[in-house]
Amino acid sequence: MPKNKLTREDALQFHMHPTPGKWEIQATVPMTTQRDLSLAYSPGVAIPCEEIAANPALAYDYTNKGNLVAVISNGTAVLGLGNLGALGSKPVMEGKSVLFKRFADVNSIDIELDTEDPDEFIKAVRLMGPTFGGINLEDIKAPECFIIEQTLKEQMDIPVFHDDQHGTAVICAAGLLNALHLSGKKIEDVKIVLNGAGAAGIACLELLKAMGAKHDNCIMADTKGVIYQGRTEGMNQWKSAHAANTTARTLDDAMKGCDVFLGVSAKGAVTQEMVSNMAENPVIFAMANPDPEITPEDAHAVREDAIVATGRSDYPNQVNNVLGFPYLFRGALDIHARAINDEMKIACAEALAALAREDVPDEVAMAYGKKLTFGRDYIIPTPFDPRLIHRIPTSVARAGMKTGVARRPIVDMDAYELSLKSRMDPTQSILRSLNTRARANQSTVVFAEGDDPRVLRAAVMYQRSGMGKALIVGRKDDVKQKLTAEGLAEAFDELEIVNAATTPHLETYKDFLYKRLQRKGFDAQDVHRLAARDRHVFAALMLAHGHADGMVTGATRKSAHILELINHVFDAEPHDGAVGVTAVLHKGRIVLITDTLVHEWPDENDLADIAERGAAVARELGLEPRVAFLSFSTFGYPVSERAEKMHKAPQVLDARKADFEYEGEMTVDVALNAAAQENYPFQRLTGPANVLVVPARHSASISVKLMQEMAGATVIGPILSGIGKPIQICSTVSTVNDILNMAVIAACKVD
Repeated sequence: MPKNKLTREDALQFHMHPTPGKWEIQATVPMTTQRDLSLAYSPGVAIPCEEIAANPALAYDYTNKGNLVAVISNGTAVLGLGNLGALGSKPVMEGKSVLFKRFADVNSIDIELDTEDPDEFIKAVRLMGPTFGGINLEDIKAPECFIIEQTLKEQMDIPVFHDDQHGTAVICAAGLLNALHLSGKKIEDVKIVLNGAGAAGIACLELLKAMGAKHDNCIMADTKGVIYQGRTEGMNQWKSAHAANTTARTLDDAMKGCDVFLGVSAKGAVTQEMVSNMAENPVIFAMANPDPEITPEDAHAVREDAIVATGRSDYPNQVNNVLGFPYLFRGALDIHARAINDEMKIACAEALAALAREDVPDEVAMAYGKKLTFGRDYIIPTPFDPRLIHRIPTSVARAGMKTGVARRPIVDMDAYELSLKSRMDPTQSILRSLNTRARANQSTVVFAEGDDPRVLRAAVMYQRSGMGKALIVGRKDDVKQKLTAEGLAEAFDELEIVNAATTPHLETYKDFLYKRLQRKGFDAQDVHRLAARDRHVFAALMLAHGHADGMVTGATRKSAHILELINHVFDAEPHDGAVGVTAVLHKGRIVLITDTLVHEWPDENDLADIAERGAAVARELGLEPRVAFLSFSTFGYPVSERAEKMHKAPQVLDARKADFEYEGEMTVDVALNAAAQENYPFQRLTGPANVLVVPARHSASISVKLMQEMAGATVIGPILSGIGKPIQICSTVSTVNDILNMAVIAACKVD
C-alpha cells in the first residue's frame, strides 16, 4: 500500500490553517445572558470557591480538574530531533494534547517550560498541581527525566507519568505477553536482551521485571556494550540497577541464545547474524524510529519463526504509545487517582494483550481492508479499535482502586463502561474507516474544477495521502500558477492535468454524448461545446468511459446546475432512481439527510425509494441505518394534507419488506432524541435516527445549510446515489477538507 508523502509545505499548512496551532478552548456552559455571566464569574463563582476551600476534593465536582491533563516539556529531547528548546517543542506538545482528546476525551493543555535545570522544572510543575488532574511529562532528556519524574511523584498527589518511558514500556509489555503466548514461553523463563539504556529502555525492563522477568535473565546494552555487574564506564544509578551477572560484553554476545530482543536504540543496530543466533521462535521488538534496528523483512529472511514488532505503522505489530497513555489517564482521572502505579500499568498491558486475542470487530476489519486475527502479525490491537476506550480504562481503574490510589472509587463498573462507550465521537471511526478503504482501493479520482485553489489543495492531499491518483481537469499553466501561489509548486509535477485539448479520447466522448443527446435538441456543435469546453461534462465523460473511478465537482457551481450537466452523461433523473444524500457531522453525531439534490417534491413511493438509497449509503459508511420520515407532525398530529405522504411512505416500505429500521411520520426532535421517542412506545426505532427523509428538496437543502452555517457542522455531499458511478458534488462553500472527504467517499465507491 502506498505510503503517505509529507512535505514541509504540507506540515506547515496543516499547522497554520484554519487557525494557527491544533487546539482551542470552548466554554461548556451558557455565556449569553447577564445571569450566565454572574454565575460563571462574580458574584456566583464565589460559592464553589468557598466550598472547595473547605473541602479540596470538591474541585473535582465544581471545576474541570478531574478531566484535565498537562502535557509538559522543556524540549531537551524532542522526538528524534534532540534539544530544540521549550518553544521548539510546542507543536509536539500540542499534538500530544489533541491525541488525549481524540482517543480518550481527556482535555489537555500543553505547557513548555524554558529551563534545563531539573530543580526549576520540578518547582514549576509542583506549583501548578492544583490546576490539573494529571501530569504527562514529555520529551525530556535522560537522566534528568528520571530525577524529575521521581521527585514529582513524591511531591504531588496527582498522577505524574513520563510517557517516553512508561508509555513505550506498557505497549511493549502488552505485545510481549502475546508474543510469548504464541511462542509457548513464560516471561519468568525467557532471556531478554535490551539495546538502548535511555528512559524508554530502562522503563521497559523495570515493568517486565515487575511482571515476572528475572533480573539476571535481562541483559541491557548501550553504545559501550553490555551493562554487567562491575562495569564502571558510562554508568549511572539507573543503569547500575539493571547490571546483570553475565559474561557477555557485546550485543552480539548477548543475543546468542536469547529469546527476546527489545530495541529502543538506532537503525541497523541488529544484524541478520544476530537474529540467526537467537533461540527458537525468537521475539524481536525493533522499536527505533523512524527506522528500526532491523526491518521485519531482514529478520524474517533468516528466521521465519520470528515474531517481529516495530514502531512503524506500515508494518504489522506497531508499538504505538497512543494505545496506552490516553486510556491510562482516562482510568486514573475517573477514580481521581493520586498516582499511576505499576499495578495500573500492568493492568493496561494485560487488557491490551487480552483485547488482541479476541475477535476483531467488522468495523476494524473494514477500516484496515483485511480481517485481523490474533497471530504472529497481530499481537497488539490497532489504535482505532473502538473497544479500547471502554476496555482499557476500566482495567486501569480497577487496579487503581485495588491498590488504594483512588480518591473516589467507581461503584458501578458496568455503568462506568457504558459511559465510556458514549464519550467517543463515532464520526471519527467512520472517517478513519473511509480513509483506510480509500487507501486500499487506490482509486483514480477526477477533480473537475482545477481552476479552484481549494480543489487543487484537496487533490494534492488525496494523492500525497497515498489514497490513489488525482486527475485535474484544467490548463497546465493555470494549475501551475495556482499551485505556486498556494506554496505547492513542487506538487505540479506529481499531478496529472487532463483536458479536452490533450486527451486522445475526445472523439469517443463526443460520439457517446451525441448518441445520448441527439433526440434531446442537441446538434453536433452543441455536443462539441459540452464535451470540449465544459469541465463538468468532460469529467463525467471520463468517468463513464472508465478513465477515472470517481468524480468530485461542485465547488465552483451550484449543485442543481452541476446535476443538469451530469444528466447529459448519466441517467440521474428522479425516475432513474438517483438520490442525493448529504452527510452532516456535528458534535460526535452523523446523520444522512435525503433527498438534497434530485427529487423536487417526491410522493410516498419516491420517498420509499429515497429511504432505500439513504439506507444503502448509511451501510456503505459503516452505519446500521435507522430511517425517520420527517414532518412537522408526529404520528398524525397535527393533521395535515402535506404530512400525509410522510405517513404513507413507511407503509410502502412495509409492503416491500425493507431490511432496515424505519418509522414516521415524526418531527425531527422525536427522530433524533431518544428521550422524546420514549413518549411513543409503539414506535419501531431502537435509537436516534441516522437517516432523515424529508418532504421535499427545498426542506432538505434548508436543513443542511442551516446546520452548516449556524452550528458549524461538517457537511459531506450531496452524494449522488443510484446511478452506478461515484459522483460526489460539493457545496460552493466547501473547505479543502470537505472536498478531500468527498474524494475519499468517491474512492470508496459509495454511490
